[in-house]
Amino acid sequence: MKALPTDALVVVADGEGARLFRNRGENGTVSLHQYDLLELMNLDDDGPAGSMPGESSSRQIDEATFAKQLAKGLNSGALRQQYAHLVLVADPVTLGRMRPLLHKETTQRIVAEIGKDLTNTRLDAIEQALAAA
Repeated sequence: MKALPTDALVVVADGEGARLFRNRGENGTVSLHQYDLLELMNLDDDGPAGSMPGESSSRQIDEATFAKQLAKGLNSGALRQQYAHLVLVADPVTLGRMRPLLHKETTQRIVAEIGKDLTNTRLDAIEQALAAA
């Protein structure tokens, strides 16, 4: 990634939750401010997107459902012009579950994807990973 735009939305997720940040750094510098924390919710009312193998565990189904919920939220934000730039940081499985669910308006805003699980990582380590990407 060349430079992280100011006010870019940075989503750091895994199959169980997501931390949402805005970049407050200027001139391409990374200075993240966390403003939300999302967790699995309303799983009985929602299910995973697509089909899941019959031998899927309840945890795998929950993680796929969360990835779907997160993708839907990002799509909604993009369609409502709530962010202009998006960085997705997630484990490869979660990224793979989200990609086919992302709307064209959402994918056009992606400036970087990082296939690592940094959800439970310290803020400074997340900022370093973004600066190095």
